Amino acid sequence: MEEGTLKSPRHRAGTAAAAANVVGAAARCDYGEADPFQWDTREDCEVRQILDRIGDKWSLLVIALLDLNTLRFTELRREIDGISQRMLTVTLRQLERDGLVKRTVHPVVPPRVEYQLTPMGRTLHTTINALVAWTEEHQNQIAAAREDYDLRTAEASMAAAL
Repeated sequence: MEEGTLKSPRHRAGTAAAAANVVGAAARCDYGEADPFQWDTREDCEVRQILDRIGDKWSLLVIALLDLNTLRFTELRREIDGISQRMLTVTLRQLERDGLVKRTVHPVVPPRVEYQLTPMGRTLHTTINALVAWTEEHQNQIAAAREDYDLRTAEASMAAAL
């Protein structure tokens, strides 16, 4: 984290003025059940930890690959471009710990280990599919917004340089 940035919207360390503005704005607004501060960014917030886990790129890819498939470690590694053996091992262990992936060791020589989604993991896959569908539906709008933003910031930089 960069020096002077806030750790969470309600964290008052760092830039005092920025923290006061964020906290003050939050106090003035009634978000109802859609409270954006419900997921605290502290390390001990379980919801935040789970969201961090399932939202990382490797977990998403593993969950997508295991939908309706039982795969061995080597098959997963071959399918996920750029993942290291260590990172895949860590990701699978974390997903197993969270109850999203089931690991089965077959007592043969050499040992054969297979991974599959648990019933809870399959429900998460449904949610991920909805996110992917939304992304595909809006990718052109997002690309246009990025282009517009880049153009505006480039023009502002050029104007400031003059």
